[in-house]
Amino acid sequence: MHKSEKLGTKLIIFGVLFAIIAAFIIFVLPIMLTPSTDLQLGDGLFRAKIAQNSDSREKGLIGESGLASDRALLMAYPTESEWGISMKDMTIPIDIVWLDVDKKVIFIVKNASPDSSKSVTHYPKSSAKYVVELPAGTVDSKAIKIGGVAKFQLNIQDIK
Repeated sequence: MHKSEKLGTKLIIFGVLFAIIAAFIIFVLPIMLTPSTDLQLGDGLFRAKIAQNSDSREKGLIGESGLASDRALLMAYPTESEWGISMKDMTIPIDIVWLDVDKKVIFIVKNASPDSSKSVTHYPKSSAKYVVELPAGTVDSKAIKIGGVAKFQLNIQDIK
C-alpha cells in the first residue's frame, strides 16, 4: 500500500468517526440532558420531559411532529398563576391539563388543535403551578378528571 492510500484510508476513518461524534452531540446528547420524570395521571403512566425554565416552557412542543402515547411534557412554573398555553406554531393536537401546587387537576382542555395562522391561547379558570401536555385523546383514554391528583418528582430548586 502506498503512502497516499494509507493517508486516504486514515482520512476516511477520521471522517466517519467525526460524523458519528457529531451525530451524537446533535441528536443524542440533548435527549440525555433533558430532565424527565415518571408522571402518573389518571390511569396513565407517562415519561414526561420537564420544561422548568422560561425558554423550555415557551418552546413547549413546538416543532414536534408527534408525541407517543406514553410521553408527556410537564411544564413546571416558579409560582402559581393562570398560565396560558399557546397553540401558535404547533403541529399536533394535544390535551392540556393544569395542576395546582398540590398536583391536583384543576382544568382540562381536550383536543387543542394546532394553529399556525393565529395565536390561540388556552387559559385555566384558576391559578396553576404545573401544566401537562399530552397526546390528543389521552384525557379520555386514561380517565383523567378534574380533582384527580398527579404523581411525579421534581427538584423544586431547579424551576426558574
